[in-house]
Amino acid sequence: MITLTDKDIEAKYKITHAIEDVKNILDDYKNDQIVESIRTVLPAGDDNSMLYMPCISISSHVSIIKTVSIFPTNKKFPTTQGNILVTDLNSGEHKANMAASYLTRLRTGAMTAIATDKLATEDARSLGVIGTGNMSFEQVLGVIQVRDIQKIYLFNRTESKAHDFKKRLEDFGIWADIEVVSDADSLVEKSDIINCATQSKTPVYDGAKVKPGAHINGVGSFTPEMKEMDRTIIKRADQIYVDDMHGIKEEAGELIDAVEAGIISWDDIKGTLAEIFDGEYLRQNDEEITLYKCVGAGYFDLAVAHGVMKMFDQ
Repeated sequence: MITLTDKDIEAKYKITHAIEDVKNILDDYKNDQIVESIRTVLPAGDDNSMLYMPCISISSHVSIIKTVSIFPTNKKFPTTQGNILVTDLNSGEHKANMAASYLTRLRTGAMTAIATDKLATEDARSLGVIGTGNMSFEQVLGVIQVRDIQKIYLFNRTESKAHDFKKRLEDFGIWADIEVVSDADSLVEKSDIINCATQSKTPVYDGAKVKPGAHINGVGSFTPEMKEMDRTIIKRADQIYVDDMHGIKEEAGELIDAVEAGIISWDDIKGTLAEIFDGEYLRQNDEEITLYKCVGAGYFDLAVAHGVMKMFDQ
């Protein structure tokens, strides 16, 4: 069994690889080739959480179980840390133990790329980023794969972290004009695409401020208690899509709240990534507000873990 660190994987496996591998796993999902168990989320005190996600691909003969720790209280270590155990189902051999922090961020960015490509206006040029933690970087990488972003606005509750994030983007070679803003509402007023990646239990921007034609990616909240988006933007959204319907009904705090309040019903969700990834462009006009909500599922992690294994087996 090989052991792969985040650094090992990051040197070889990029956002373009992840996008293709996620599309492949969505095809498997459509064809009933995925066996999975519901993600288990256990509280670990002080707003910390442990997540466990098992999944099997029948067509690829691969199994994974992913373990993730999410510790917002960490000072010396990353907020999110994880590992994936990969098993060959032809032999039962455990093939790899790989760090999952980078892969989690990367597969989520790939999923955002797929949703954004189908839903954002084709001439979208500005991206607003709310929350500049580790998850947000790969979200930016995903969006710039599918739209010609010229301007990036950054907001973080601790402004110094937004400046650090700006430098990281610049050091990576992102050539867009990047600006740190002082409040989230001014960001959403001028952004064609909005990436929101926080673990807030209260909305982080006013949905009434979102401009017509905007596309929103909500990827931060993953428990019923977390609500980084408000009821207003959910009500305003002309089209809502999600990554995985089962996970959304269990974990997407904003949508659960909106359904319970009678603002929307689950039937108002237009579809999932598996239903839209290989279809036509979905936006009806340039004035619609579109929203994509993601909480994650094991088969997305299997997609990138299997992609990494194929690369390292060469």
